[in-house]
Amino acid sequence: MDKLTIRGFMTAMPHTVGVQESLTTARELMRAHRIRHLPVLDGDRLVGILSDRDLALVSGLSRVDPDRVAVAEAMMRDPQCISPDSSLEWIATSMAQSKQGSVIVADHSRVVGIFTTVDALRALQELLGRARRRRRIANPTTHVR
Repeated sequence: MDKLTIRGFMTAMPHTVGVQESLTTARELMRAHRIRHLPVLDGDRLVGILSDRDLALVSGLSRVDPDRVAVAEAMMRDPQCISPDSSLEWIATSMAQSKQGSVIVADHSRVVGIFTTVDALRALQELLGRARRRRRIANPTTHVR
């Protein structure tokens, strides 16, 4: 089997948020697009990642006004970045071991995608489907659901 890469399973062109945007803006963006992770940019440069958990934690603090607090105050700095040609097996192992919910996919320092646990589940679904089809071809009398 050919090397399976992130390119085939990542979410391409993810929504991003500016480092100076408010937490309210980030929350609205996440809700509107039903996503849990936002790469954070300063201009074109990736500077962090904001998760729904980070957002909830900081927004839930007393005396925090999400309309006035910038994304920079809640984001995780220096997120893990991978190439679109990174091995699916390698990054799935890495994410599971470190309990990461997402990694940024970058090509020459430009954000081109994001790979999340939801993308990993889609990859698993695809790979299980391929295995099932191979079994049917190898043994046409077997009916697997």
